[in-house]
Amino acid sequence: MLKKVTVTNANTGKSSVTIVDTDTHEKAIIGCGIAANETAAVEDITGLDETVHRLSGGGPSVDDRANFFSGLARCLERNIGIVKGLQLQTNRVKSSRYKGVIADLITSMAAGEKLSEAMAKNPDLFPDQVLSLIIAGEEAGQLAKVFRRIGTSERKASKIIKKLKNGLIYPAIVIVLAVVVVIVMSFTLVPAMAKLFETFKAPLPLGTRALIAVSDLLIHQPYMALLPFVGLFYFFKNWGKIASIPWMQDLFLKIPKAGAIVRKSAATLSFRTLAMLVESNVRLSSALSITARASSHYHYRNFFNNVNDHIAIGRSLHEGFLMESHWLGSDARSICGLIELGAETGTGTEMLNEIADDYEEELDSLAGQIDKIMEPLTIMFLGSIVGFLIYAIYGPIFSLGDVILPKKGG
Repeated sequence: MLKKVTVTNANTGKSSVTIVDTDTHEKAIIGCGIAANETAAVEDITGLDETVHRLSGGGPSVDDRANFFSGLARCLERNIGIVKGLQLQTNRVKSSRYKGVIADLITSMAAGEKLSEAMAKNPDLFPDQVLSLIIAGEEAGQLAKVFRRIGTSERKASKIIKKLKNGLIYPAIVIVLAVVVVIVMSFTLVPAMAKLFETFKAPLPLGTRALIAVSDLLIHQPYMALLPFVGLFYFFKNWGKIASIPWMQDLFLKIPKAGAIVRKSAATLSFRTLAMLVESNVRLSSALSITARASSHYHYRNFFNNVNDHIAIGRSLHEGFLMESHWLGSDARSICGLIELGAETGTGTEMLNEIADDYEEELDSLAGQIDKIMEPLTIMFLGSIVGFLIYAIYGPIFSLGDVILPKKGG
């Protein structure tokens, strides 16, 4: 439930409003980050107001996650207690969800729970790969190091995601405008053209019949015009679930340039996670198992699970990588070479980090070129829409002469 917290400065009398997503007023006051010279008044936000706030306020972002873990790392590095460190992050994060979760974490830890146990109650913010790292950090007494690693990784991910989003703005606008144009024409131009074609009783091409059918549907059921926009909304909202379907992941890999982005982003996450777990003194078999669960692409999930099976029967990490290298794509030989180098020189963790660093640099470069990659695809899409409309509307017109002035028999 959303809580509206009005915080008033006792010295200046000025007030500010903070929204916290939590279940009690006490937690709302903790989540708003109230200072010693401030007072707080809490109100419940319910019904339509809550729906509007959730839609307009936005959810937890990658930036919030990066700021949260980086701030906690900084506090622990300076010997500030974990509860106090959490309190200091309430004004650092922006989303109401993170503010509420921080309040929940503080309350749970005050009741004697471990940090990892409290975080496990919020799997949407602390997924399995993050939680596994935190558990490993607690056991090894290296929470500050783990938090620093997670914060750095999330900050890099945020930078790449922003580049990808910026590159996708233009295609998204073109797609929306194309849908709007088709809908407007279905209500205006197409009905008039359909009457003309009916008058001459001329045979119509398939494309024209399809466009007329869409126009009739929208005229008799206008609410169907919202269907494309609702479909796009749910498509992007459920993008994570769609992108996790194995056959969709295989399809993405076959798309030029986009396949490289998908593979490199999945590889970056996987190898960075494995490096952090090994650095945190987690057993190799457990580290591989956790990395497999954390992998966003099923190729890497299968790869690390299979490597773990090879380790279980006594093979070395390098041997496991060689035997399962077909899952790694075109970079397989390079990766196996680095793992072999790490095994021979005793620098396995450094090699894993180097692999992740290389992938991050390549991914960053590709993300910077996303606008150039998407531009020809957008032009092709726009050309296809325009070509279809020209064919569907004007194609029959060119054949009306035969209907008006039929050819005389010989």
